Amino acid sequence: MQKTDSKSWFSLIKLVESSAWFQGFIISIIIIAALTVGAKTYVLPAGVESAINYLDSFITVFFLVEIILRFVACDNKRAFFKDPWNIFDSIIVIGSLLPISESDMVLVGRLLRVFRVLRLVSIIPDLRYLINALLKAIPKMGYIALLMFIIFYLFAAVGAIFFENVNPTLWGDIATAMLTLFRVATFEDWTDVMYETMAVYPFSWIYYIIFIFLTAFVFLNMMVGVVLDVMTQETNKQEHDAQEQNHAELMDQMQQMQQQIIALNEKLDDKMNEKSDKG
Repeated sequence: MQKTDSKSWFSLIKLVESSAWFQGFIISIIIIAALTVGAKTYVLPAGVESAINYLDSFITVFFLVEIILRFVACDNKRAFFKDPWNIFDSIIVIGSLLPISESDMVLVGRLLRVFRVLRLVSIIPDLRYLINALLKAIPKMGYIALLMFIIFYLFAAVGAIFFENVNPTLWGDIATAMLTLFRVATFEDWTDVMYETMAVYPFSWIYYIIFIFLTAFVFLNMMVGVVLDVMTQETNKQEHDAQEQNHAELMDQMQQMQQQIIALNEKLDDKMNEKSDKG
């Protein structure tokens, strides 16, 4: 009897935890938590600030209950902490329990309360998909960033050699020249820099056009291409996994149907044997 009751409670908890309305309620609480963080940056009346503090305490307790429910509803408890998103949520929730009244932990507590907004990523599957794709694209993007750094370094060296006499503030050394080129690459008043050097070197516009073409068009499109390629691979992988899961479910259903058919045949044979014995 106790085992039956525990199974029914487990099924109920699992049903509640996986329900759409409960997930929507969690998302609403996360949004409210984000609004409370923003509200605390303003000067508020004492009553409103006290109400926000009570609301923050309720949100913290709710997140704790929610993570416990997720852990209880998980079939494999060890696998629960193998999921990076579950570890992330646990750290945020447990860290939010830190008392922010203590001077040593006040900054840590406030930061973790700010990071609770990131729980939207772990709750919404599409956001998790985007973040996972971005993380997997980082190694490939790193090589593009390295190549971009080399281009920045070469152009900064050329700019420091030729344009130092034009404006030492912008081209005085290679580090300053790289910052200037970053300004050019982000199109932040880059024409002012170009016209200044063109007053001394009329054909220096070629230098800027080549640099902008390489950084703003070639490398940026390469970055976008890498991310799209990884997202396409992730989409194909998800579709493949879904197909395999559906195939496995169909095979299980077919096996169950075969077992039922075998059981029915055995019952029919038994009845036929009983009739023949009576006859």
